[in-house]
Amino acid sequence: MKHQTDRRFIQANKEAAIAVALSLAYFIWWYATAYGFGDRPVSEYAYVLGLPAWFFYSCVVGFLLFALLAALMVRFLFKEVSLEKTDGAKGGEA
Repeated sequence: MKHQTDRRFIQANKEAAIAVALSLAYFIWWYATAYGFGDRPVSEYAYVLGLPAWFFYSCVVGFLLFALLAALMVRFLFKEVSLEKTDGAKGGEA
């Protein structure tokens, strides 16, 4: 018996991998900017718009950048798939 892989699972796995990669990239961005700019005595902090630079770049810019990337990812990389069984499908097959 030949096992056929449902294309919906292939698409779902691809989307999950992209989402995990984006989440890891966001964590790396946050960690690098928070500890990169914030690894000084408080008296030496630089400020952007009244916020410490480490906070501004890690939390404000990082959030806006990765929210935009997530929206673009959903718009261009995610595909709508039917959740209905196809004709002749039994159980977990489609």
